[in-house]
Amino acid sequence: MTDHSHAHHHDDAARAATPLSSLTAAEIAAASELIAAAGLVTPTTRYAYLGLLEPDKADVLAWQAGTGEAPAREVRAMLLDRATGASLDVAVSLTQASVVSTVPIDGSRGQVPILDEEFADIAGIVNEDPRWVEALARRGVTPEQVVQVPLSPGFYEIPGEEGRRVIRVFAFRMDHEHDHPWAHPVDGLCAYVDVISHELLQIVETDAAPIPDASANYHLPEGRPADLEGLKPLEITQPEGPSFTVAGEHVEWANWSLDLGFDAREGLILRNLAFADPDKGGEVRPIMYRGSIAEMVVPYGDPSPSRYWQNYFDTGEYVFGRYTNSLTLGCDCLGEIRYFDATLADELGNPRTIENAICMHEEDYGVLWKHTDVFTGESEVRRSRRLVISFFTTVGNYDYGFYWYLYLDGTIELEAKLTGILFPSAHSGDPDYQYATLVAPGVGAPYHQHLFSARLDMMVDGVTNAVDEIDAVRVPIGPGNEHGNAFTKSVRRIASEAEGALDAHGAASRNWMITNTEKVNGLGQHPGYVLHVEQSPTLLADPASSIAKRAAYTTKTLWVTQYSSDERYPAGEFVNQNPGVDGITAWQAADRNLDGDDIVLWTTFGLTHFPRPEDWPVMPTDYVKFTMKPYGFFDRNPALNVKPTVSDHCAPGHTGSSDHSEHAGHDHHH
Repeated sequence: MTDHSHAHHHDDAARAATPLSSLTAAEIAAASELIAAAGLVTPTTRYAYLGLLEPDKADVLAWQAGTGEAPAREVRAMLLDRATGASLDVAVSLTQASVVSTVPIDGSRGQVPILDEEFADIAGIVNEDPRWVEALARRGVTPEQVVQVPLSPGFYEIPGEEGRRVIRVFAFRMDHEHDHPWAHPVDGLCAYVDVISHELLQIVETDAAPIPDASANYHLPEGRPADLEGLKPLEITQPEGPSFTVAGEHVEWANWSLDLGFDAREGLILRNLAFADPDKGGEVRPIMYRGSIAEMVVPYGDPSPSRYWQNYFDTGEYVFGRYTNSLTLGCDCLGEIRYFDATLADELGNPRTIENAICMHEEDYGVLWKHTDVFTGESEVRRSRRLVISFFTTVGNYDYGFYWYLYLDGTIELEAKLTGILFPSAHSGDPDYQYATLVAPGVGAPYHQHLFSARLDMMVDGVTNAVDEIDAVRVPIGPGNEHGNAFTKSVRRIASEAEGALDAHGAASRNWMITNTEKVNGLGQHPGYVLHVEQSPTLLADPASSIAKRAAYTTKTLWVTQYSSDERYPAGEFVNQNPGVDGITAWQAADRNLDGDDIVLWTTFGLTHFPRPEDWPVMPTDYVKFTMKPYGFFDRNPALNVKPTVSDHCAPGHTGSSDHSEHAGHDHHH
């Protein structure tokens, strides 16, 4: 943080914990003690995940309404015995101080996420194997000159891997302690390792371009051009402080209220998102019960024998919330910042805190609404601003920021920011090679996609919701449209889950409206929120491929399901080495009702990345997002209550005088 940004880091007021509050350090420690006391932990047992096992939505809503008891506090833990490979899915009731369920994970539906400890063991396993040392020697390097990059293996029914816990390993040369090894891929070489037996199962070697020599050390002065001079300081100041109030994890800003949460697997969670309607006496109206990134995958498009398996589920396989950046250094956020810590469990089940994991601040966002009227002479303008709630996580080479935006007019957005370092290959320079871009001498960047799944547990004015698919429709010339100028829209109700796998359609400006089927606004319409998605490809891998089965959620832009408390992750509970047998397509087979029910949206959004030379050696941030806007949720513009800006830089507004000429000189520019 610079001195110009003021960080607030204290609870503005205490607030009672709710059934959905983030786990505290004391609760994490208590859960671990209960699991150990139940005899489920050996000296070689590690925690691959520990998090809040959320109670059923109906129970929480009953408690909120005062018609039900507070649901029990429960914790879910995924355990791996590193000596045997045995895994357990454990549920603990903190309320009852007992282990309530223990389910062995047999591996046929996937395995627990990969441990940092397993990654750390890789160098010792491969470097002691003469086959690896000899393979490196054939490429002119020794184990001492390279670092290993261990990666999730996918699922490919490779002989000898049945029932094993596998990691695949690349090597990168590192020329000195400050050298970025990403610039020096040792291509055409991959080791398959069993991390339980500590065996190198096989080495895949193919012909490949030589190891690139040019460095990519942008972090060192010699690795970048001279500093750009002339950019003057840009300060964001709020002399009276920020406009939000915070009590524990509860946030109120303008007409918005919400609760924050954080999970090791999903990262930032927004809960109980609601808007106080200024035209209804401030009635607090729910919009979304819970929103998060429930899954993401990065499938690569290079079919070479050492690379075809590359596809990384950063949430399900790597538990990306663990790698959340502590935003104490640098300028991730600018202005009057409020930080929130995140408390997670380490691999021994002990609590650890990521300081300043979540950043919250306000941003100016230009004109909110404006009109200068030719008849009345009135000129009115209001400035827009947004509340920004974000976190950044680094998974290996890539850095991902996730930014929720709330606007004064009721709009909600979720934007992913992608930066960091491309995952490189060696490149011969052949201009006809069709699966990677030459981004530096000898360095290739394979084509790939980043496909996120946002789980949006909707509650538009309540839980009786439905989804309509809305397309713009051209009307042909004919009776009633003699001049051919007419166009209209088609509205299709998504009746059940059999119809709930939906594609974008840019030419029709397709969007989806979530409405409350029981309530009406002042115009007799059902109040709604419209989901607007960016038009970008869904999964480009062949539909018969392994990744298409495992990441089935990526094959459609939007999925709609009926709410179920045990349907949390669209690629399944255990994504690592999952053959693709569960997740969103399995749930939809139930064909449950979606018309006037408690429904969940799963929207796929992301980038298809044909890397550019300009993305090397570190990638300028790329952006992708979706937007939700109120549609008939309010009876009129909900931002009429925003006051004019009072500033030295703004001319005074119209005073209502009939003499318009006296205002001609008011267009001040300081």
